[in-house]
Amino acid sequence: MLLRPKLQSAVRAALLRSPAVALVGPRQVGKTTLARSLLDSNAPNWFDLEDPQVEAQLASPLSALRDLRGLVVIDEVQHAPGLFKVLRVLIDRPDNAARFLLLGSASPALLRQSAESLAGRIEVIEAGGFTLDETGPDQADALWWRGGFPRSFTAATDEASRIWRREFIRTLVERDLPQLGMNVAAPAIYRFWAMLAHYHGQIWNAADPARSLGVGENTVRRYLDWLTQAYLVRQLQPWFANLGKRQVKAPKIYLRDTGLLHELMGIADPAALARHPKSGASWEGFALDQVLRIARPDAAYFWATHAGAELDLLMLKDGRRVGVEFKRADAPGLTPSMRIAMTDLGLDALYVVCPGTRRYGLADGIEVVPLAALAPLDA
Repeated sequence: MLLRPKLQSAVRAALLRSPAVALVGPRQVGKTTLARSLLDSNAPNWFDLEDPQVEAQLASPLSALRDLRGLVVIDEVQHAPGLFKVLRVLIDRPDNAARFLLLGSASPALLRQSAESLAGRIEVIEAGGFTLDETGPDQADALWWRGGFPRSFTAATDEASRIWRREFIRTLVERDLPQLGMNVAAPAIYRFWAMLAHYHGQIWNAADPARSLGVGENTVRRYLDWLTQAYLVRQLQPWFANLGKRQVKAPKIYLRDTGLLHELMGIADPAALARHPKSGASWEGFALDQVLRIARPDAAYFWATHAGAELDLLMLKDGRRVGVEFKRADAPGLTPSMRIAMTDLGLDALYVVCPGTRRYGLADGIEVVPLAALAPLDA
């Protein structure tokens, strides 16, 4: 099992700052494993809400939790959204000596309850699959092909990885997403998710999926929001301001894990991926996810005008505007769109991320950075 020291340190630091920390993300990304490194799962302060006995024990949550001290872990907290109101009462006690670590797959109910009941008391940390700084840059191709879910990435063979992903998708659509409140028939969920795979890296348009599924556009937007809140899809919102230009105002869609993307698209192996027409879009989404999770910006957008100028990623961090372009070429060159983005968006820097090995400048403030050397973006 790969160690995740940065994520562990982030959770430890958050628990020192805040009385409650929510570690959220899709199933099977290692949330429980990380929590076990902080507290033994056999300890009396560990509550797994998928255990019927624990669920019964927390039927009277105030009685069960009020005398606890130190770290308290509540796993699969999305199964008890009403628990947040009780936690607020416990946290606000003058003599409160507990810290609460809440683990869960995000759901609209969980997000709403935490925002309303624990505002100002809870810190939310997202846990995703492995990143390049955890696997090592030499594993970039394997991470792109298999995705970052630990059991997929560490599988003994590519075929074993693919079988795990296939079963993971089946379990999600048949059990997990309905448990999170997505009350849609499993075949419809799968069809919609597979449609999104073909939208990967493109600007969202609800009309075609709605027509294919025989439902309204508002319905497919709701489906999209569900998968987004389950940390399976990323909606990268457009940046638009009064720049005197007509700009795109619909989000771009990315599946967060490229391993799941490849399985949903029926890509059998790395050789087939290299030949696939969506190979470039897949790599762009992989690189974008790595940049966002390593750089951890305050906000992130894409930018595009109807005249053709565009920027794959605009990150706002510590008062700076940093642009990122993704080019699946060994030695990308300068484009007019890069110059326009630098000027129109007032960028402090623009990085061109590529799969090559050489780092070099293109123009003042514009630099080519290999994907394997993303650490400087964390500055």
